Amino acid sequence: MESTVFEPAQLRSFLAVAETLSFTKAADRLGLAQPTISQHIRKLESAAKRVLITRDTRDVRLTDNGDAMAGFARNILSAHDAAARYFSGSAMRGRLRFGTADDLAITGLPRILREFRQIYPQINLELTVGQSDQLYRKLNAGQLDLVFVKWVAGAKDGTVVQHDSFSWVGLEQTSLEPGAPVPLIAYPSPSLSRKLAIDALEAHGRTWRITCTTRQISGVLAAVRAGIGVAVMPSSLVPEDLKIITRRFDLPAVGDVDFTLIRNPLANAEVIDALTQSIVGRIINRQG
Repeated sequence: MESTVFEPAQLRSFLAVAETLSFTKAADRLGLAQPTISQHIRKLESAAKRVLITRDTRDVRLTDNGDAMAGFARNILSAHDAAARYFSGSAMRGRLRFGTADDLAITGLPRILREFRQIYPQINLELTVGQSDQLYRKLNAGQLDLVFVKWVAGAKDGTVVQHDSFSWVGLEQTSLEPGAPVPLIAYPSPSLSRKLAIDALEAHGRTWRITCTTRQISGVLAAVRAGIGVAVMPSSLVPEDLKIITRRFDLPAVGDVDFTLIRNPLANAEVIDALTQSIVGRIINRQG
């Protein structure tokens, strides 16, 4: 039986299209001409004997086979890159102390870290999960090499991975009585979302009361799902079973937020660059 070979260059072009849903953006990302991207896709579809991508004048979409190929492509390229680095003698070694804000752990970040460890098995990745202020203090104290945190948009230097806005979140059946204090579910102080929520309410003359204090995003989500109150969180991280209720109850706008990578300038720059490149440009999809 004849074996099927999927060329890495074709797989990279396919993944670029799959992640951007644009042949033009894929070409820009890879530094290739658009006809080259199209040729790679045709050859990959020929090797797979399946249609992977459909497109018309407005949209580019993955077929069901295309979705399957995207998963295979990531695994194939991860193994290919790891082998190339290992046998070229350029496999990086070292330690990377990485900190991430608790709620960013419900994004696509765990998948990205898993792929990173497969590509760089000789890097000892140490993970710390906490609140952004706490992680930033540890970075400045030299206890962490790289942190992935939430800041008010434009407030800190660093590499912005994603720009977002805060929203008020509750159940579909959430009910707030006019004039009654807003029941707030929040992280303990200091917390960016807690401070911004309270500042916004007080600036608009709304009273509030803390109904639940929790240190973990799992606790915030559990309390909201139990109907204990409402919470403020980045819009892109709102799970599908919860609703953004800002307009429904005329709650004040809370503000914008940046998901930002900040590095320790004294740490191993090569190792930090590798993880930064793995995270930047990737879609940070909610997982919870």
